[in-house]
Amino acid sequence: MSEATLQPSVEEQLVRLSRLAEELRARVAAVRVKADRHAQPVLQEIEGDLRRMSVTLLAQKSTVEASEGERRNLKALAEIGQVVNSSLDLSTVLNEVMDTIIRLTGAERAFLMLRDEHGTLETLAARNWERASVDRAEQEISRTLIERVISRGEAVLTTNAQADPRFGSQQSVVAYSLRSILCVPLKLKGVLTGVIYAENRARTGLFSDRERTLLSAFADQAAVAVENARLFASVRKTLDEVSELKTLMEDVFASIASGVITTDIADIITLCNQAAEAILGRPRETMVGSSLHELPEPLATDLPARIEEVKNSDRRFIGLEMHPDIPGRGLLDLTLSISPLKTADQTTRGVALVLDDLTEKRRLQAQRRLFERMVSPAVIDQIDPDRLQLGGQRRVITTLFADIRGFTAFGETMDPETLVEVLNRYLAAAADAILGEDGTIDKFLGDAVMAWFNAPLPQPDHATRAARAALAIRESVARLHAELPAPLRLSYGVGIHSGDALLGFVGTQKRLDYTAIGDSVNTARRLQENARAGQILVSRVTASELGPGFRLGEGASLQVEGRGQPVEVLELIGWV
Repeated sequence: MSEATLQPSVEEQLVRLSRLAEELRARVAAVRVKADRHAQPVLQEIEGDLRRMSVTLLAQKSTVEASEGERRNLKALAEIGQVVNSSLDLSTVLNEVMDTIIRLTGAERAFLMLRDEHGTLETLAARNWERASVDRAEQEISRTLIERVISRGEAVLTTNAQADPRFGSQQSVVAYSLRSILCVPLKLKGVLTGVIYAENRARTGLFSDRERTLLSAFADQAAVAVENARLFASVRKTLDEVSELKTLMEDVFASIASGVITTDIADIITLCNQAAEAILGRPRETMVGSSLHELPEPLATDLPARIEEVKNSDRRFIGLEMHPDIPGRGLLDLTLSISPLKTADQTTRGVALVLDDLTEKRRLQAQRRLFERMVSPAVIDQIDPDRLQLGGQRRVITTLFADIRGFTAFGETMDPETLVEVLNRYLAAAADAILGEDGTIDKFLGDAVMAWFNAPLPQPDHATRAARAALAIRESVARLHAELPAPLRLSYGVGIHSGDALLGFVGTQKRLDYTAIGDSVNTARRLQENARAGQILVSRVTASELGPGFRLGEGASLQVEGRGQPVEVLELIGWV
């Protein structure tokens, strides 16, 4: 048992003493009746003292009762202060406020309404005596009474709204059977921000001036607590938005492929993303907080003057090429852009450096240029590294073979350097002529060239293109002869045939060759083998596909190696 249970209160002790005084006075009165006349004055005086004592005790009892009520009010306010300041969560604060009001006043329900940005009252908390929220459909209250509080800024108390001439005629009071109502304003720094409304629909005379005073005092604390909670909610929302924005910016910053470095006005690095870390080969932790001039050479050598110019004149440098030798990475190809960092009022607060690493890109470009010299660009554009597989597809193509006549004997009389130089000039003449007609060069076979048309890109006039390419080869060789001495003058024999072929990759997964295979390809090669120096032999199949403008010789049957039946051929002489 608690100390409060074991020890009676002051109020209880005064009541007991008052009763005891009355009992003693009654006994003295009874004794005085029986006493003789000599004892009468003494007993009468004692009786008077006891009567005065009883009155004094009763007065003390009233005083103690008032003090006890005041103490309870102060204790309640202290508890309220503790409750409303125990949390900064607005929902928690509002519910605690309402539950405390109901407990202290004996109300059935309590509502807390606050003004929104438009000045309209909005119910933020509605609780009942069971510490449960009141559904919106059950929030029947006296709007007239609330408007009175708002307009006058003073608390309103009615012990029986049904009989109160101020409100008894109001429809809401009658319809909702409202009786005991207490409504006080919520004020913050003298400005009315809302109201607290408490009611009991079953009991009359529930509220008194004590509850009004208590609730008014409580409203002041509640207004501050609610405002603090609202401010905290606003700050937390802002912090959440800032954190979300910061996370988004960090994600964007980290996802930027370019290296980004920012500095303050004193050239101290303030930010550095992952790309810059990878490009420069240094951890961000070692760069952030260090001087920009500690970056690797030649970055640091070329930077100071340019950065000062950016800071002083707002000039921007875009795409500066640099080739630093980074430990662990080697010689790099970088482009550097420098821009001023501005505040909202356009004050320069530092610079931003953007680094783009072009090392790998330029290496791949160099590899492609080399690859294009070995394989047709049209073939390269059709290659998907992720879908490479052995095999191919059937296609009608026109195949062209061109071989330098007498090159083997020619090579026996030349030193290797001169031989290769001359060969390359003849092969280049043939290659340029073929590529000029968008043909695909399959390969160089020593002193011979194999090419085709209509693949990998469709070319409806593929036979005509092949014929034009053959004539262009002969014309290029003629121009070459004008530049070379007589001993170095050689000529091509050319064969052209059209037909089905299988185009695709042959070889292994480690070594692939994109080529054309089929009887039509072999036939074109046999025609080339039978062509004289400077002669162009075209199969009748191809000749029938040629457009106008070509001059052809008489047809003939040619028995070629590997075919049982002779091949009908014509000589492509030139243009009409």
